[in-house]
Formats: sequence, structure tokens, C-alpha cells
Amino acid sequence: MQSSTAIALQPDVPPAFDALLEEAGDVVFRVDARGVIRFASRRSAALTDVPKLRGRTLRSLVCESDHERLAGAPGTALGGGLACVNVRLRAPDTDIPFALRVSSFAADGLLVVGRDLSAQHASEECLRHMATHDALTDLPNRLLLSDRIRTTIAHARRTGLGFAVAAVGLDNFKKVNDGLGHPAGDTVLRTAAARLRRVLRDSDTLARIGGDEFVAVLPGTFNEAQIRLVTGRLLAALQAPFEVEQHTVYVGASVGVAVYPLHAEDEIRLVALADAALSRAKETGKARCVVYTPRASGPTEDDISLEAAMFKAVREGEFMLYYQPIVDAATREIEGFETLMRWKHPTIGMVPPARFIPLAEANGLINLLGAWALKAACVQLRHFEDAARRPLYISVNISPRQFRSDKFLDVLDDALAYSGLPGERLVLEITEGTLMTDPVHAEAILGKMAERRARIAIDDFGTGYSSLAYLKNFPISVLKIDRAFIRDLPGSQKDGAICNAVLDLARHLSLSVVAEGVETEEQMQYMGERGCRYVQGYLTGKPMAANVAVAALTERHYRDVIRDVRKDVTRDAMPEKPQRVAG
Repeated sequence: MQSSTAIALQPDVPPAFDALLEEAGDVVFRVDARGVIRFASRRSAALTDVPKLRGRTLRSLVCESDHERLAGAPGTALGGGLACVNVRLRAPDTDIPFALRVSSFAADGLLVVGRDLSAQHASEECLRHMATHDALTDLPNRLLLSDRIRTTIAHARRTGLGFAVAAVGLDNFKKVNDGLGHPAGDTVLRTAAARLRRVLRDSDTLARIGGDEFVAVLPGTFNEAQIRLVTGRLLAALQAPFEVEQHTVYVGASVGVAVYPLHAEDEIRLVALADAALSRAKETGKARCVVYTPRASGPTEDDISLEAAMFKAVREGEFMLYYQPIVDAATREIEGFETLMRWKHPTIGMVPPARFIPLAEANGLINLLGAWALKAACVQLRHFEDAARRPLYISVNISPRQFRSDKFLDVLDDALAYSGLPGERLVLEITEGTLMTDPVHAEAILGKMAERRARIAIDDFGTGYSSLAYLKNFPISVLKIDRAFIRDLPGSQKDGAICNAVLDLARHLSLSVVAEGVETEEQMQYMGERGCRYVQGYLTGKPMAANVAVAALTERHYRDVIRDVRKDVTRDAMPEKPQRVAG
């Protein structure tokens, strides 16, 4: 750090000035025009002995890699400016990051003030770590996992070697949480993480993506023998008992695997397909590994293209929620909304739910979409209530796969906590078939949902299982009469008898009833006269975007609004009832 022109030194600086610099909290150097240190403050003793600093150049204290960065500072300072530069100063144990501020001092040299950035850098590093790691296990989280998978994909493309993504889910974790409490559950998760790390290689990535699910990225593992070897170690690691609070518990695990590039070529789809395989492993006996396979019937070429577009749509934010009003049959006032998933493709436009929902169920993406939709719907209801200035409710469909997921209650808790929505203003719609596939599991989950005060609705009532035992055993609040029984009213005696029977049953069981698919004033009047308070359908409003729903809520005469919405809709043009996802 030297100037090109020698400058004669002025008389010595007053002792009082150097005494003041001695008390400075920062490192302070007084340097002559040639860059030679004439004074170093007491704080600089943290670097080396003060006497040895005098007579050395400031350049000699700075790491060699920072010499070029420091070189322009003297000229700027001697020209009357203030030079600020970040460098690393050499120290006995480790180099120390410093922010140097260089300014001219009288006419003979420079004053250099250095601020130690070690604490700031440590704080920034801590924040970066917190943003990319799970707080409980200190494993990479979903954000860092995605980055690691993208890096592994890039390496795989260069080498031509595939790799596997393994989703690991604990089989009986809920029993630990419910029986011994969440602190015991946290102990199991930390122990499970440590066991899995021990059986993986340094080149593998292990992440926790939420609840009791871990994901391992396994570079160079792509054939069946390799996969079975690695996943065998993962399963064995978690088969051993866990010692928790003087209790011995057996948890076990299941594993689902997706392989690059055989099954997918992007990080979102790889994780989703591994998760789909994990769900299959749990559904078919647990404590086993399942490698992802397409649907048994075999996907069509259109399905494959649409599925690839679907994973891209998640990244691009192409999915959206629409809201269909649920109206009081007597007052025509909106009481709530049913939430419906829509996909607006950038080139082909709106994709029918009947096309993309079965694919989402098959590839596991339904869980991700359902979790997002549930949270978004709860948040949106708060905006609807602000516009209406009165309480409303939101009705959200829960897919069979989402209902069976071990993480469903965590998703529900997250949606309610994030939105601040009281549980009683959330209605969760579940089909009869979903409940009766595993009644024991259904009863347990519905009980947990009821503890959160969420109301349970049976969707498409009467079209599934004929057994009515679940109405007695399950905490059901709402029955939704399927549009198939409304379509031919009031002319059909059989449909009328069915509707009357459902209304009478609901009345005796203290259940609410919603008639779906109401398209004519005659149907509205027929159901209203027989005690059906709530209706939804194209007569009272088709599914609409959130801003349109807000406009409907703030319109004084809602009947005028719905007349405009449906004025060009005829009954013959009505599409079939949309399939709905969890949201």
C-alpha cells in the first residue's frame, strides 16, 4: 500500500490524539503516505504485538488474495475521498474479516479504521444455516434438498450415471407422539436421523422434509441390486428399538424410491414419485421398500406429457383455487364457499380436473397440492369475512390419499395456525368410499379432526357405500346430497323420495344438509320447502375466482350478481361435476 509520490512527514501527532485512538473499540492504524504503520491502537494487539506492527506496511498484514482490493484505497483517500474495503487481516490462529475505512490524515498520510466482521459473518452464517436446515435434527430441509438434487442431476448428466431418491417414513411414529407426548417424539426423530446418517455415505444427502419423513439422495445408486442394498440398511437402522424416557418403543419404517432418469428428470417430480412409492409401501404392509412404478394399466403418451407439465406447473404457480358459493335457500345469502382446484396451462388453457387429479393421485403430487390448497383456502376465508363483515365458512375437499397420509393432521394444524382461522369455520369434505376403506383409521383421524373443531362433511352422499353405520360412529356434521339426486327434480318421484329420506335422516341426527347441483328455481324451491337450508349449484353461482367472490359478497343484491354470472349458461351446456382435490 504505497503512493507513487513521496510526501514529507509532518511533525509528530499530538500525544492526546494517539491516546484517544488507544481507547477506540475498533482497530485503528495511522499510516504514512508510503503505507508504513506509524501507530496502532491497543485493539490491534488481538492480531499481534503492537511494537512489531510499527514500521510494517499495512499491506503486509492483509492476506495476499486481498492485496489488489486494497491497492486503490490510498489514492482515493489522498484525493479527499473515503475508501471502504473488506479484507482479511492475518492473525496467529485464523484470518479475521475486517471492513477497513481509509481516509486522509492531515497532509502526511492516512487514518485506517478497521471493524471486525467476525460476529456479523457468524450471524449471517447462522441465519443461512437456519434457512436451509431442520431445527430439530439439523439435517438439510426441503429447500437445501432441492438444491442438492439439482446438483446431483447436473453431475449425473455429465457422468451418464443415474441416482436414486429414497423417501423414508416412520411407520408407528404417531403412536409415540400420542402415547408419550411430543418431546418423546422429538427424541425418536433425532435418534432416527442419527441412525440414518450412520448408514449412509458421506456423498449421500439426508434431509428431513417434515413430520416423520426423511429423504435420502443416493448418487451412483440406480440399479435394483444397489437400491436393495442401501434401502436394506435404512430399514435395518430403524427396526431396532428406541429408548425414550425409560420406555422401549418399536417404530420401524417404510421406504419409497424413485430413480433418475428412469422415473423423472427434475427434483420436484423425483421427490413426489418417491413419496408415492412410500405411500404404496405403507398401504401394502409397511416395513418394506417399494420402487416407483407407473399405474398398472400403463400411462398413455398424453398422460406422460400432461404429468410432466403438471410438475412444471407447480414450480410456475399455474394451479389456482376457485370458490363456489353455498347459499341459504330462503334468504339467498352466501353462507360459505366450496374450494375447487383449477389448472390454467399457459398454452392449452384450463385443464379439466378430471384429467389432472387422477394423475396427481397416482404420482403423489396430490399431497403437495392438497396441503397448499388447504392453507390457501383458510387464508382466503379471512379475506372473504373482511369483505362480508360477518362470519362465513370454507369447505375443502380432502383426497383419499391425503386423508390416509400420516402427515395430514400436521397439514391441518399448520393451515389453522397460519391463517388463525377458528376450526369450526372449516368444513372438510370426505367421500363415503374414503371413510369405509379403513374404518378404524378413519374413526381415529376423524376424532382428531373433531378435536380441532373442524366440521366433517360426507361428500356425494348416497353414491358410495350403502352402510349407514358411520353416521352413528363418526363425528359427521354435514351431508351433501349428490347432484345425481337433484338433476331430475321436481319431476322424479324416486329422486324426491331419496332426498326426503336424507333430509329426514339428517333432521333426526342433527346434521346439516347441502344440496349440490341446484340449477333451476324449481329445484331450489323444492328443496327449500322440504327443509334443506343450504344449496349450491349454477343457479346460485358457478365456481369463481377469489376477486369475483369478494365482489359477490359485497354486492347488496346477490341475486343480480348470480344472474349475470349464469346468464349464458344453459342446463344442456352444464359440465359434469368437477372432480376436486384437497382444496
